[in-house]
Amino acid sequence: MARILYLTQIDIDHGAVRLLPAECKRTGMKRPLVVTDAGVRAAGVLQRALDTLGDLPHAVFDGTPSNPTEAAIRAAVGLYRTQACDGLVAVGGGSAIDLAKGVAIAATHEGPLATYATIEGGSEKITDRVPPLIAVPTTAGTGSEVARGAIVIVDDGRKLGFHSWHLLPKAALLDPELTLGLPPGLTAATGMDAIAHCMETFMAPAVNPPADGIALDGLARGWAHIERATRNGQDREARWQMMSASMQGAMAFQKGLGCVHSLSHSLGGADPRLHHGTLNAVFLPAVVRFNAGAPSIHSERRLQRMAQAMGLPGCDDHGAEVAAGIAAMNTRLGLPSGLRAMGVDQGLFERVIDGAMADHCHKTNPRLATRDDYRRMLAESL
Repeated sequence: MARILYLTQIDIDHGAVRLLPAECKRTGMKRPLVVTDAGVRAAGVLQRALDTLGDLPHAVFDGTPSNPTEAAIRAAVGLYRTQACDGLVAVGGGSAIDLAKGVAIAATHEGPLATYATIEGGSEKITDRVPPLIAVPTTAGTGSEVARGAIVIVDDGRKLGFHSWHLLPKAALLDPELTLGLPPGLTAATGMDAIAHCMETFMAPAVNPPADGIALDGLARGWAHIERATRNGQDREARWQMMSASMQGAMAFQKGLGCVHSLSHSLGGADPRLHHGTLNAVFLPAVVRFNAGAPSIHSERRLQRMAQAMGLPGCDDHGAEVAAGIAAMNTRLGLPSGLRAMGVDQGLFERVIDGAMADHCHKTNPRLATRDDYRRMLAESL
C-alpha cells in the first residue's frame, strides 16, 4: 500500500524569516526554545531570526554539535523545562533541526531516547504530546524542515533514525537570504546532500509517483545551480534554487532512501567528525553502479531519467555515465576524492558494514545489499 502525505506549511522566499512571529502565534507558541548552534550565532544569522520575535519571550540553546547527540538533547531539554517553554524554533542546518526534533521527543516522553528509534520499533511510541516545531533552515541540504525524521547519535554510539509524522515541523520558513554567507565548501557539501536525497529516493522502489516527480525536478534544479551557488555565494537565484532542491529532496524521501544513507549514517556514527553531505557525495557513484542491477531501475528507466534531469548526453544500463557525472561534479566542487582523503581507511569497514546492515535505509534500497556488496561499495569509494 502506498501512503502519500504532504503536511508542512512551507513559505519559500527572500525575507521569509519575517513570518516567524506570525507562525509562533499560529502554532500557539508563547515561549519558544530557539535551537541553534554556535556557528549560526557567530555568523549573525541567529540574530536576524531573533530580531523578528520582538517582545515574544524565548530562550536560546546554541549547543548543537555538528552531529546531534543524545547528550546535547538532554542539555536542551533541561533549558526547555527550566524556562517553561511551550514550543521549538530551530534556526540552523539539519543538525539543529534534528536536535530540536530530539528535544520534542525527550521533553514529552519517558525513557532513553533509543526507545523511540525506528529500528527499535519506536516510531509508534512517539505521540502527539510533542510540542510544535517551526524550522528555519540556514543551509540548503538536509531538508529536515519538511521531513518527519531526525538522525541522532545516541548514548551507546549508534547513529539512529527517529521517524514520526508527529515530528513534522508545523511550519518551514525557507529564506535563501540566510544562506548567502555559507562558505563554498559547506555550500557544496550540503548541496550534494540535497542532490543525493533526490537521486536516492528516486531510485527507491516504493510506489509514490508524486515523490518521483518532485525528486526529479529537485535534482534538475540542484544539479543546474550547485556550481553557481558554490562559486558565488551571493547569487540569490542560485541560493533560492538550492533551497528548493533541498526541500524537494526531503519531501520526496518519504519513499525511503538506500545504501548511500545506510553507509553515511553508519560511518558518521563511527567518526562524528565526518560531514554527512560529503559522505553522501562520495558514496553516490558506487551506489548508483550497484543499483543499476535492480529490476525496478531498468523497468522504469530510472537511470536514463536521472541522466536527463542532470543534462548528461546519455546513459547505459550500468549507470556508468551517471556515476561518472557525479564524480566529476564532486571534483569541480572541490569535494574530497574519496574516503581516504577524508581520513578513513579499511580498518573501519567491518564496523561500518555492521551499522549499514542495521540502518533504517538498508531495506528501502532497490537492491538488498549483502555484507560483501557493502564491502565492495566501500572499497570503490576509497
